[in-house]
Amino acid sequence: MQKGNTQIALILASLIISNIVVLVVSQGQLRVGFYYKTCPNAESIIRKVVQKAVADNPRNAAILLRLHFHDCFVQRKARLENLCPGIVSCADIVSLAARDAVNEPFYDVSTGRRDGRVSKMSLAANLPDVDDSINVLKSKFKEKGLSDKDLVLLSGGAEIHVRFTYIGATACFFMQKRLYNLTPGGGSDPAINPGFLPQLKDKCPFNGDVDVRIPLDS
Repeated sequence: MQKGNTQIALILASLIISNIVVLVVSQGQLRVGFYYKTCPNAESIIRKVVQKAVADNPRNAAILLRLHFHDCFVQRKARLENLCPGIVSCADIVSLAARDAVNEPFYDVSTGRRDGRVSKMSLAANLPDVDDSINVLKSKFKEKGLSDKDLVLLSGGAEIHVRFTYIGATACFFMQKRLYNLTPGGGSDPAINPGFLPQLKDKCPFNGDVDVRIPLDS
């Protein structure tokens, strides 16, 4: 885990510094180009830093997507503060960084978020959990206006353990329980298609390498 945490810090070191916290963000009146007058180069600065980080290590794209997905970010930024002190919020930085990290397709991000000053632990209760069933996950995503396709994409960038994180993929670590120890006596998850189960076990053998990744739609 230390290695994974270090990689997160390196990705955002040029943009944001300090401790990771979960903040409540006031949406306000968001709009594309919120910083065009006050800090016109804000988005290009973020894009350049993120693109370099992803080029150095493609896994960084999923890590940034995970940060945005969980609304986790650090409190103070560096490079933007040098150019536009006190203007660009941490919430907007993470939203823009997540967009630039996945690279394609490009889309406009409405900005103008303000960083909250309080943390609410209760907000984390609705986050998808690694042990959630597919029906529970689909329900949680639907409540947020997200589709099943969104579930597949975002789940690949939102695994709990950073060292396993890749977009559109999961690690055998997260499949072990469902494959070998979900029911009494070490049975497999009965919800898994019986014709698909042998393929999963072949890719993720019992006591095998938990770092092996498999596509979420395999």
